[in-house]
Amino acid sequence: MNPSPSETGLGYLVKQERVAVAGGAALHIRSLLDKQQFHDPQGLALALGVSSATWPLFGLVWPSAQKMADLMQTWRLDKLRILEIGCGLGLASLVIHRRMGNITASDLHPYTQRFLQANLLLNDLPAMAYAAGDWASQQSTLGRFDLIIGSDVLYERNHPEQLAGFIQRHAADHSQVLIIDPNRGQRSAFHKAMQSRGFGLTQTDILTPLHDLTPYRGRLLNYQRN
Repeated sequence: MNPSPSETGLGYLVKQERVAVAGGAALHIRSLLDKQQFHDPQGLALALGVSSATWPLFGLVWPSAQKMADLMQTWRLDKLRILEIGCGLGLASLVIHRRMGNITASDLHPYTQRFLQANLLLNDLPAMAYAAGDWASQQSTLGRFDLIIGSDVLYERNHPEQLAGFIQRHAADHSQVLIIDPNRGQRSAFHKAMQSRGFGLTQTDILTPLHDLTPYRGRLLNYQRN
């Protein structure tokens, strides 16, 4: 991944990266320059519960997101209605969209959509469905999905119960949920929350390095409700 010169005039600094995808063409991704960025002049992020410390997390290329993008390059899409939760820069969504899959990207952060639109243009892709995703909200018009995916989404103590509830509300009767987790501490609580909602689990270790040979350790959590 080779950063391009950062851009100014946005209230934050960005760069352009080339992100490799196993078995497919690389993605050109506009991301935040680093973790030190923050720009919330109207308090929109704060009103949604996004603090200054967590504000930049949506705009970085995370290792687990790269692993999910790799997985979606070869995943059988058929006519599945697919939702990516906590999509951030939406690497996996872009891969699915490029493969003509029926994908909706979602995230809580108010700037996610503008970065997704920029990355669609960078990769010569048409418009993609997007919806704000507040896991704690009981009100949503998202509908139900056959496949729900997410990467590195279990990093706060309240996430397991919130996310499991959100998934229950938006998973079709016969559905599958794929979560790639880099061995964070909330996984056990998430298992219990999903089990109580009728989802069975199969786990697979992910130990292969990233494309730049950076070590990676995590798990693919494969939930199914039949």
